[in-house]
Amino acid sequence: MNTLEAFARGAASRDAPMRVFDWDRAARRIVEVRPRSASAGLAEDWEWTGGCIFVDGEPVHDGHAYLASTWATPVLIMGGGQEDCFLVEPNHRGWDAEPKWPDSALAILKEAT
Repeated sequence: MNTLEAFARGAASRDAPMRVFDWDRAARRIVEVRPRSASAGLAEDWEWTGGCIFVDGEPVHDGHAYLASTWATPVLIMGGGQEDCFLVEPNHRGWDAEPKWPDSALAILKEAT
């Protein structure tokens, strides 16, 4: 998708609820699947938003993903599969577009070790 298309979709969905990446769900799925790596981003704009969030059993804290949108779908990719992974405002627990592992998700990962 080119930049103009992304801006047009954003403008058209300006009043739609924000969809924010669900870190807790992602942590639970990573524990279940045990992938070597996992990435997150917006499915419809992956080229500009996707990034690695988990590598070799460790969360990545300096990722460059963008994880919230009113029009694109936040997804988790691991083991060759992609799945929707988001909460809709106001249920997003204060999470935003920045790829930062919250304490609750880190606790889920830690419990599994």
